[in-house]
Amino acid sequence: MGDPTSTKNPSIKGDRFVARREGVKKTYKVIKMDDVVSTVTSDALLAFRKKFYFPNDMVVKVPTRSDRACSPPPEFVTVYEFSLRAGLRFPSSPELSDILTICGVSLAQLSYRAMSIIMGLIVLFRDRGAVLSPDYLSRMGRLIGDTQGRISFRSNWLDIRTRDPSKSWMSDFFYVKNDWNLLEKWGKLRELLISLHLGAEELLKILKFSDIDTLHYEVRYLSRYIDEEYLFKKSVSFKIIIEDHIQEARNHIYDVEVKALEADCMEEGFIRGFMKGVRAVQRKTGADIDGLTPSQASGDPSSDSCGEEIESELQKAFFP
Repeated sequence: MGDPTSTKNPSIKGDRFVARREGVKKTYKVIKMDDVVSTVTSDALLAFRKKFYFPNDMVVKVPTRSDRACSPPPEFVTVYEFSLRAGLRFPSSPELSDILTICGVSLAQLSYRAMSIIMGLIVLFRDRGAVLSPDYLSRMGRLIGDTQGRISFRSNWLDIRTRDPSKSWMSDFFYVKNDWNLLEKWGKLRELLISLHLGAEELLKILKFSDIDTLHYEVRYLSRYIDEEYLFKKSVSFKIIIEDHIQEARNHIYDVEVKALEADCMEEGFIRGFMKGVRAVQRKTGADIDGLTPSQASGDPSSDSCGEEIESELQKAFFP
């Protein structure tokens, strides 16, 4: 028997391989901002309020399926979730508002890197008793824009560990009431002019650093300045955050007092319980009730007081 002939044709196999290589090439579609629908829900906004300490009176809005990040509703600005992780807090700091206004861009145009560096520098300057101005920022680096209007920050000596780990950032946007006169729709970047008179020596003087190496060290590890500790210590919203929590605590304590008061009324009678209620209201509001004496407002009726005496006190308090 002769050698068996193969039914496979190597040339055909090679031709198919070449055909696959020279055939239809894969094309990667660039996702445009106008094509992205927000995935933020009402529950997500509640979580943002708690995690990032939104002021109680701040108005937020969940985008509809027809809404887009580039075109927020009138009197609202677009905010990305990554901006909050990059150090953005509300109300917006005056330094950030000035930079955005001069550059002619909206809040949502700043990338994670740009936002984290700007917020980090704001906190660093405040920590050193100074205020970050657009001139100072221009000496630290350069804001640059891409074809879609996104703004990043380029510098040879600032913190380079500022890449956003999130892959779904484009759909994580929502709207916030524009109480700071920020640009609402996306604009074209106007680059900051570099002040020729502002050099390294001037920065050292402003920030109270002894040498340039110290300044380089601080800004190279700038990301630590957007930690919660620094944001709480130096953020404009710190006082408001504390007041909000105090008010929540007062409301909780008052609710507890009212429940205890209901039990007192059942056990000790309505008049004694009513007097306690008046004092609870005073502690809640801090307001004076006409005719109520300090002794009546400061302590509980004595245990040996009879109903007639308590009723007499009420008559004096409310019908002088």
